[in-house]
Amino acid sequence: MRKKIVAGNWKMNNDLAETEMFFTELKKQVIPEHVVVMIAPSFTNLNQAFNSLKDFPVEIVAQNMHQCDKGAFTGEVSAKMLISVGTTTVILGHSERRELFHETNALLAEKVKTALENDMDIIFCIGEQEEDRKEDKYFDLIEKQLTEGLFHILEGSWKHVVVAYEPVWAIGTGETASPEQVQEMHHFIRKTIAKKYNDAIANDVSILYGGSVKPDNAVEIFGQDDVDGGLIGGASLKVESFMKIVNSFEN
Repeated sequence: MRKKIVAGNWKMNNDLAETEMFFTELKKQVIPEHVVVMIAPSFTNLNQAFNSLKDFPVEIVAQNMHQCDKGAFTGEVSAKMLISVGTTTVILGHSERRELFHETNALLAEKVKTALENDMDIIFCIGEQEEDRKEDKYFDLIEKQLTEGLFHILEGSWKHVVVAYEPVWAIGTGETASPEQVQEMHHFIRKTIAKKYNDAIANDVSILYGGSVKPDNAVEIFGQDDVDGGLIGGASLKVESFMKIVNSFEN
C-alpha cells in the first residue's frame, strides 16, 4: 500500500530559535498514524531538529545534497554528512534548484545514484514551467525529467523513492493547479513509471503534489486517486496550518 506523506520544505526560512519554537508547539500535536510526516529545515538546523524530534513521529529530511562523497566543494554537503546528523532522506530536483542553481537532469541522476549508494531515501521533484503548459509540452517535459533523472535506477531501488510533482507556475504564486489537472499529471507519472518498469512498482510509489497546497485546498487535492500527499512550502512554516494539511486525509 502506498504511504500517505506530508513533507514540509522550509527552504531558507527559520533560524535556530524559530525552529525550536516550531518543534515545541509541534510536539503538542497528535500525528495521525496513517500519515508519514516529514520536515526539511535548513542544513544548520538538521541535527538540532533530529535531536528534538527523535522520540516524536516526524522525520527530518534534507533539502539538497552534493553528488560527491567529499572534496573541494565549498558550501556543499555530502550524503555521509547528512547521515551523520541523523538525516536519511533528501529532497532532490526541487524546481528552485533546477531553475536558480541550474541543476540538470544529468546532475540529478548523479545525486540520485549517490543517495541510493548511501542507503538514503529520496523525494524526487519534477514539474513544468508555465510556458511548457501553455505550449502543451508538459507531458513530454515530465517524461524527460523522469527518464533522464530517475529511470536509471534498479527496480529494487524504488522502495527508496517518492516522486513529487510541482508545477513551477503554482509555487509561491498563490496559484494552484485544479484537482483535475493534478490528478491528470499524477496519473501520467504513474503510467510512465509502469511503462518503464511495471505496474507493481508504479502502484506502490507515493506521488506527492507540491504547488501551493494550503489547508483550504488540501482535502480536495489529497482526495484524488493518484495523489498520495503533498510537498508543502509556505504553509509548513506555521504549526497550525501545517497540521491542518496533515489532517486532510480521509482515514
